[in-house]
Amino acid sequence: MEVEFTARQVKISKALRAQAEEGMDRISQILGKTASASITFSAQRHLQIVEVTVHLRLQTIAATGKADTLDTALKQAIDHALNQARRYRDRRLESKRLPKEEKVMSAPPVARPKARAPQPAAEAGEAKMSRAKARASIAVHSFPNRATVVEPHILKSAEAISLKPMTIEEAVKDTEFRDRDLLIFRNPAGEMFVLHRRRDGQMELVEIS
Repeated sequence: MEVEFTARQVKISKALRAQAEEGMDRISQILGKTASASITFSAQRHLQIVEVTVHLRLQTIAATGKADTLDTALKQAIDHALNQARRYRDRRLESKRLPKEEKVMSAPPVARPKARAPQPAAEAGEAKMSRAKARASIAVHSFPNRATVVEPHILKSAEAISLKPMTIEEAVKDTEFRDRDLLIFRNPAGEMFVLHRRRDGQMELVEIS
């Protein structure tokens, strides 16, 4: 995986770069080597911040780590990115395992024998028997689809509902940072929204009137 490093008001040591490369190798084992990534190291007062972004063909994974040291913040960001990569891989595998409609077996058409020249009585009798066998009905069996039963994933209200108002951009960042699939929140104007992740990994926003 190609990794681009960016440092803003901080220095990236060799040990920190090696730690980052080792973590991105673990992510590439899950997502494949075709993905590309960028890691940004920055500082805000006494807080060290590391942002990890992984670009896929149909998905972008973003994770952030904040701590007193860069190595701890990097570990947090990589752990968040690993969790999102595993969930993305599991969703793809689950979508491939969904049962498809089974094809109903149909009997091939029975061709009628063409008219033949007059035959002796013995041969004519055998021909009648063969025609009777050809006209015998063929049973067609169809197998009903078996619906896959998926147990619901239950979330506690404290995990799915945001108590403080936030903008849509803040809700998306909070959902990605905490690896959530569902978030119910209000914007500063008091309007209620539901933010959830679809099967394809994209985030969808639903406004509650």
